[in-house]
Amino acid sequence: MALRPFHLAFPVHDLAAARAFWGGTMGCPEGRSADDWVDFDFFGHQIVAHLFADRQAPDAGGNPVDGFDVPIPHFGIVLDMADWQQLADRLIAAGTHFEIEPYVRFKGQAGEQATMFFRDPSGNAIEMKAFADLGQLFAK
Repeated sequence: MALRPFHLAFPVHDLAAARAFWGGTMGCPEGRSADDWVDFDFFGHQIVAHLFADRQAPDAGGNPVDGFDVPIPHFGIVLDMADWQQLADRLIAAGTHFEIEPYVRFKGQAGEQATMFFRDPSGNAIEMKAFADLGQLFAK
């Protein structure tokens, strides 16, 4: 079965900042929009920034993973290693603050992966990851 694109809607407090971050820094092409929402092509998936000016993104704290406090909730995508590194370089060049700096997690173990955590301007936590061997995605 072919992998189908997912759809995710999330709150933002400023659509101009969302456009600058998701469209500019992240390089996600903009799709449809209205006065209070904007679609973005998130590596072939549809994410929608919905204006919710009076509310911050949900934050349930974190969970320990590989010695780091992983923010909950979070979302992201699994890239190939070259695209992940290119994005990491672009985020570093843009001065992005990382919750967890880009690094390889579970090195030498099942599920070894490159990962990084950061937040968009509205505080939504994002994890971008990559596997040298995509077959390790669900490895135990």
